[in-house]
Amino acid sequence: MEENYSYPLDIDWKPEEMVIVMDMWQAVEAAYEQGIPASDFLETHRQFKQVIKSIGEERQLGREFEGVSGYSLYHALQSAKKAPDKLLKMKGA
Repeated sequence: MEENYSYPLDIDWKPEEMVIVMDMWQAVEAAYEQGIPASDFLETHRQFKQVIKSIGEERQLGREFEGVSGYSLYHALQSAKKAPDKLLKMKGA
C-alpha cells in the first residue's frame, strides 16, 4: 500500500459532503488495516450514497481510491453485506 496518497474528492462538493466521502475512504482503510464493525461500514456507505447517488460515479471513485491505496470499496462492501453483524476485516491490499 502506498503510504501517502490523496483521497478522490470533487472540489464542487460542499464541505460536509467531502467529510462524508472522506469517512467512506477511512472506513475502507479501517476494513483492511484493523477491522471495523460491518454495521458501521454499511451505515457509512449509506451516508456516502446520499452524496454519491450514481452507481457509475461510485464505481469510478472506488477505482480511483483502489488505484492509490490498494483497498477495494467494492470488495469491502460485498463482504460487509454478507456478514452485517460481524467484524469486517479484509485480507491483503
